[in-house]
Amino acid sequence: MAIGSFNGRNHQTPMADMNVVPLVDVMLVLLVIFIVTAPLLTHSVKIDLPKASSSANITKPEHVEFGIREGGELFWNGEKVHAADLGPRFAAASKQQPQPELHIRADRNARYESVALVMSAAAKAGLTRIGFVTDPARTP
Repeated sequence: MAIGSFNGRNHQTPMADMNVVPLVDVMLVLLVIFIVTAPLLTHSVKIDLPKASSSANITKPEHVEFGIREGGELFWNGEKVHAADLGPRFAAASKQQPQPELHIRADRNARYESVALVMSAAAKAGLTRIGFVTDPARTP
């Protein structure tokens, strides 16, 4: 395609080809920059950091074994308790540091209502770590 021709009869039509020379120039400059800077990025400085040795201070919190039988009987670490005594016991347990875990062991046929009442009383008293203990050997 002739850019400047001496033929006066032809009209000047827009150029349809894209000029990629500036794009190639920019890409070559970026390639040179990356080639020069890549070895500098892998350079590291050796320093002697102080060594500290520590062992984890793991305090195992006590846990409360709470049992619920099929008939609705409640047990606190093997001792039979009444439902009215749960609030003060849970409140006292929640104030201990570290806070004990509440492990609920419910009979298979225990009413859900009994379990829900125990869980809500524990949550109202401030116990946050509540878990269920199951027997994996007795699967249906």
